Amino acid sequence: MIDIEVLHRVSETLTERRHADENSSYVASLYAKGTDAICKKVAEEAAETIMAAKDANRLHLVNEVCDLWFHSLVLLTHMGLSVDDVLAEFRRREGISGIDEKKSRKG
Repeated sequence: MIDIEVLHRVSETLTERRHADENSSYVASLYAKGTDAICKKVAEEAAETIMAAKDANRLHLVNEVCDLWFHSLVLLTHMGLSVDDVLAEFRRREGISGIDEKKSRKG
């Protein structure tokens, strides 16, 4: 089972970094650059995740997914959301077939 607490701790740190000096915090510098820059970073990490999977390098894949999750959490925090919002959506979708869930979003 995933250690949800580590996700909460990272989320709390990301929230704290919203007010940090952008010259002393990588995350604060991303926030200062705005949504487009953060989205670009998420896209970059998603592409690197795909490449690691295609290379069949399991450790590299785990590292890239970690980067992707991290930058996705940065984006969520930037947008005023948190890991709890994503977990609530996972709970909502639990037990629903993927086909049915996708159909419910098309309405």
